[in-house]
Amino acid sequence: MLNPYKICLLVDDNYIDNFISRRLLESSNFADQIIIRESPAEAIELLQEGIIIPDVIFLDIRMPMMSGFEFLQEYDALPINKEDIKIFMLSSSLDPTDLKESLGNKYITQFIHKPLTLKALEEICP
Repeated sequence: MLNPYKICLLVDDNYIDNFISRRLLESSNFADQIIIRESPAEAIELLQEGIIIPDVIFLDIRMPMMSGFEFLQEYDALPINKEDIKIFMLSSSLDPTDLKESLGNKYITQFIHKPLTLKALEEICP
């Protein structure tokens, strides 16, 4: 259906959310490859080592050990080309501070409320 991207990285500590998001991403043919990491630190490692270069990252905010915002700080320090990577903050947070901080970050393309929907995917496709 959609298939605008090659690699999509989903960073979220919630197994159920990941299951639902993966099913939607696969059924909509959003990307050729969908990679899920429940640990933001593992996702940073993949990026740092050049194991993957995603076109799109869906990033949760509230995760143990490292928040989405802390991920972005680590991401900022990575010696990789970030120009073509779109990051979408995907969160169930209703905290207006989270929304404001997300939209104020130079790497965040858009804030999307969970759960991920087909409509949201269609809106972010080129």
